[in-house]
Amino acid sequence: MSVNIQDRDSCVIGIDYGTLSGRALVVRIADGAELGTSVHEYARGVMDSALDRSGEPLPADWALQDPQDYLDVLRHAVPGAVADAGIDPAQVIGIGTDFTACTVLPVRADGTPLCQLPELSSRPHAYPKLWKHHAAQPQADRINALALERREPWIARYGGKISAEWQFAKALQLLDEDPDIYQRTDRWIEAADWIIWQLTGTETRNACTAGYKGIWQDGRYPSREFLAALSPGFAGFAAGKLAHPISALGGRAGSLTPQAADWTGLPAGIAVAVGNVDAHVTPPAANTIAPGQMVAIMGTSTCHVMNGKVLAQVPGMCGVVDGGIVDGSWGYEAGQSGVGDIFAWYADHAVPPGYHAEARRRGLTLHELLSAEAAAQPAGAHGLIALDWLNGNRSVLVDHHLSGAVVGLTLASRAPEIYRALFEATAFGTRVIIDAFEAAGLPVTELVVAGGLVRNKQLMQIYADVTRRPLSQVASDQAPALGSAIHAAVAAGAYPDVPAAAKAMEAPRPGQGPAVSADLTAARSAISPIRYAVAELHGELVRHELVVWTAGNISARVPGMNLMVIKPSGVSYADLTAESMVVCDLAGARVSGDLLPSSDTASHAYIYRHMPQVGGVVHTHSRYATAWAARGEPIPCVITAMADEFGGEIPVGPFAPIGGDKIGRAVVATLAGHRSPAVLLRSHGVFTVGATPQDAVKAAVMCEDAACTVHLASSRGALAPLPQDQIDALYRRYQNDYGQR
Repeated sequence: MSVNIQDRDSCVIGIDYGTLSGRALVVRIADGAELGTSVHEYARGVMDSALDRSGEPLPADWALQDPQDYLDVLRHAVPGAVADAGIDPAQVIGIGTDFTACTVLPVRADGTPLCQLPELSSRPHAYPKLWKHHAAQPQADRINALALERREPWIARYGGKISAEWQFAKALQLLDEDPDIYQRTDRWIEAADWIIWQLTGTETRNACTAGYKGIWQDGRYPSREFLAALSPGFAGFAAGKLAHPISALGGRAGSLTPQAADWTGLPAGIAVAVGNVDAHVTPPAANTIAPGQMVAIMGTSTCHVMNGKVLAQVPGMCGVVDGGIVDGSWGYEAGQSGVGDIFAWYADHAVPPGYHAEARRRGLTLHELLSAEAAAQPAGAHGLIALDWLNGNRSVLVDHHLSGAVVGLTLASRAPEIYRALFEATAFGTRVIIDAFEAAGLPVTELVVAGGLVRNKQLMQIYADVTRRPLSQVASDQAPALGSAIHAAVAAGAYPDVPAAAKAMEAPRPGQGPAVSADLTAARSAISPIRYAVAELHGELVRHELVVWTAGNISARVPGMNLMVIKPSGVSYADLTAESMVVCDLAGARVSGDLLPSSDTASHAYIYRHMPQVGGVVHTHSRYATAWAARGEPIPCVITAMADEFGGEIPVGPFAPIGGDKIGRAVVATLAGHRSPAVLLRSHGVFTVGATPQDAVKAAVMCEDAACTVHLASSRGALAPLPQDQIDALYRRYQNDYGQR
C-alpha cells in the first residue's frame, strides 16, 4: 500500500511508561525501523513503604507513584531518543504513549494532580495508585459480591470478578479511607489518559482502559443505583468523575501544545495519539492481531492479550472489550500479577551470599548464574512444587490476598533448584490461563512472548515445555514503545488504521523461540506408525502422477504432542522410507531425523498452529491444477464431484515466496471461510489439508481430477457453475450420508 507521508524520513515517537522508568523510541514510519531510544529512570520509583516527599509511612499492599516522574520522561527520554537517532526533530510528525494499568490518580478539573497541591503532599490518597497497589481488595470483594447478587450483566465480561487493581475498587477505597480527598477529586483518571492531557491540553478517555479497568461496557458504566448500593457517597462517581466521550485506539487525541513542545523539543502541533496500555499496544508491534494469537508481555508481571471474533466468557479473565486491542475484534486480557518481581524478590532476599560471590567471579549477573545452574537439572529433579501467588493471583482466581508457596524443601535443597521451581510455577500460571481460554471455546493457536524476560533462554524453554507450545518471540526489545509509535503513525494519518500500520511497521520475528522439548523414547510408539504412514502415502502421489522428481511433500500431525512428521528435502520418492521421515516441532524445528526436512516445513507448521482441526497437509505440482494456479484462476464448481468434495469452487490464493512461513500464511488466509480442503497458490501449485494425512491426499487426487475435467470442458466453451443450493445439498449428502456409515 502507499504510505501517506511527506517523505521516507518522516518519523514518530513511541513512549512506554513502565513501572520504574519511561522509554522513548524513534521509529521511521515507512518501514518501522527503530532509529534511536532513550530511557529515563523515575527519581521516586515505586513508593510502597513511605511517601518520598514527607516520609509518611504506608500500610501493607500500597504502591504509589509521583506524576512528576512521568513529566520528567518527556523532558529527558524524548530529547535523548531524538539525539540517539540523529534526526532533525522536524522529521517527527506524531507521538504515541502507553502506560501500566490500572495506574490511576485524582486530579483537579484542570488536570492538576492533587498530590502536587502543597497542602495535600503528605496525604497518601492524593497520589497515583500504581497497578500493583493491592490494598483495595476489600472494596473489590464488595463490588463483586454486590454485582453477583444483583446479577449485573457486566460482571461476566470480567470472568465473574473485577480486580482490586482497577479504577472502581481503588476509588471506593479512597472514599472509605479519605473522604476529604475523594470530595476534592474532580476527575479520576488513568495515567494513560492523564499524560495525553499534559501533551495536548485536552482531557480524553481511551477505549482500552475504560473497558478493561473502568467497567465501561456496551456504552455505559455501572448504574448509579449499583454505585449507591455500595455506598451512598459513591452514587455519582461514574457520572461525576469518569464520564467523558470514549476515544478509539489509534485515533488522534489532539495536537502537541507549545508547552509540551518545549518539554520534548518536538514541533508544536504534531499529532498525539489516544492513550493506551503497555500490554495492548504490543500485539500490533509484532503484527500478531489475528484471532488465536496470544501475546504474553513478560516483565515484573505478565499480561496475556488476544483478539477474538466472538464474545465468550472466560472465568477469571481480566476482561473482554469490543475494540480493546484493535477495532473490529473482541480483545481479551488475562494476567499474572507477579513474574519478574518473583525472581527479583528471590534473588534479592533469599539467595545465599556464596552465589553472589560466584556470579561476580564469573562475570555473570546473579540471574544468569542461577539460570545456568537450573538449566543443568532434569525437569522434576529438584522435587519441588512452587505456587506463583507471591503477589496474589490476577487470573484466574482474581484474589490479591492469596500467597505463594514452595513445597518439598529439604536440607538438601539449593538456590538454583528453588529458582527453577519458581520459573516452573509462573509457566504453569500461564498454562492455567491458556487452558481457561480454550475451555471457553477460544483456541490459542500461537503463543508470542515479548518483554525483558524473553532474553532468559532457560525460562523460555520451560514455558514452551509447560504450555506445550513453541514460542514466537518479538524481535524488538522495546515492543510496547514500537506499538505506541505504530498508533502514532495512524493518528498522524500515515496509515488508515492500526492493522495497516502494523503490517508495514511490525518488528520482524526472524526465528522462533524455543520449541517444546520432546521425549522421543516415550513418544516412539506414537510417532513410529505415523512415519510409516507418511512414507507410504508419498507413493500415492507418484501413483496418481501428482508429482515429478523430488517436488511435493506430505506431513502429518502427531496428535497431542505439538509435533509433525514430514518428508525430507530433495530425496527421491523411490528412496523414501519410514526412517527417512523427519520429526519436527510445530515451530518448524527438527526434533528427530538424520535428514533436513522439506523446504516447506515452516509453512506446514504454520498451518497446524492456526488450523487445529487439520491432521495432514499435502503439497503437489500436479499438471492441470498447477495450470489453473499459473493463470491465477479458481476452479469453478461445475460438476457434482466438486460439490461433494470441495463444497464449492477451489479457491486461488496469492503468490508467496518459498521458504519461511509465508506459504502457510497464504493457505490459512485463503481457506478461511471456505469449505474447500484445497487451495491453488498463484504461480506455484496445490496445497490440501485434511483431518488425517489420508484425507489430505484424497483431496489432492480429487483436486487434480477436477482441474483436468473442468479444463477439458472449458475448452469447448463457457461453463455455468452449479446453483448454490444444489452445491450445498450435494455437499451435505456426501459428507454425511455417502459410504458405509
